[in-house]
Parts: sequence; C-alpha cells; structure tokens
Amino acid sequence: MEKRAAWSALPGSTTAEKFLSLGIERRRMMDIRMLDDVARSYGVVVWLFFEEELAREKSLEEAHKEFGALPEYERPFISVGNFLKFTKENDPSFEQTLKEFPLMVEIVNAGETSSAPGGKTMPYVTGLMPFLDELDVDAEPPHVIG
Repeated sequence: MEKRAAWSALPGSTTAEKFLSLGIERRRMMDIRMLDDVARSYGVVVWLFFEEELAREKSLEEAHKEFGALPEYERPFISVGNFLKFTKENDPSFEQTLKEFPLMVEIVNAGETSSAPGGKTMPYVTGLMPFLDELDVDAEPPHVIG
C-alpha cells in the first residue's frame, strides 16, 4: 500500500486523530524504532532534535529556515531514518543495543507541514532526543516484549 493511502486509511478524520491511533501524542516517550516504522509505513516525516530549546520554542518551518542551508548531519536535528542509518553504519552493534536498551524519544509536536514538494501538506513529528547524561548504559536492560 502506498504511504499516502496507508496514512489516509488510519482511523480518524483529523491529523491529530490519526496520530493518536498510532500512539503519537505530545510529551509521550516513544521508542525510536517505532517512530522509524511510522515514518517508513505512513510517509510521516519524523525529525529528531538534539537541542531542547530549539525543539520546544521554534516551529519546524522556523528550524528549517534557520538551519536548512546546512548539510543534514551538521544541523541540530535530523530525520529518524538518516539518524538510524548513520548510527548503524558507524556502530554495527547499535541495532542489538537498541533491542537491549530502547532509545526513547519525547514527542514534542505532531501535525502537518506544507513544506512538502509541490506545496502538498505532509504529516510530521518532532521528537527530542535524550541527552547523553540521561542515558544509563550501566542499568539492567528493561524487559522488552516482542
């Protein structure tokens, strides 16, 4: 099924209702792998922010206006797919680490943006990555089902 059709088929008549059907709502913590699945399955653009102030105080359009001229890997935000691709290429054990220690991202915003090619709107999610000092790699792995 094409991504736009899959998005349209989600329960709900509004963007907010469709996101809720996927479990996406502000302030919720979500596994980065789930966000990647949503991006790949439904054509939702998921942006991961590394700076809290930028994520919380600027719109997605403002962030793109300010940093859009920079290469993606030099911005204070990156698409979830490119983040995971880069990380897996640089650390082959990263995928296994995610299974043992899921990387939880805080949902900051979810909506629609008109920055898609051709002026079409497209659903997006912005998430805040945890700060390195918040990650406890010495903790016991949580019991993960699935």
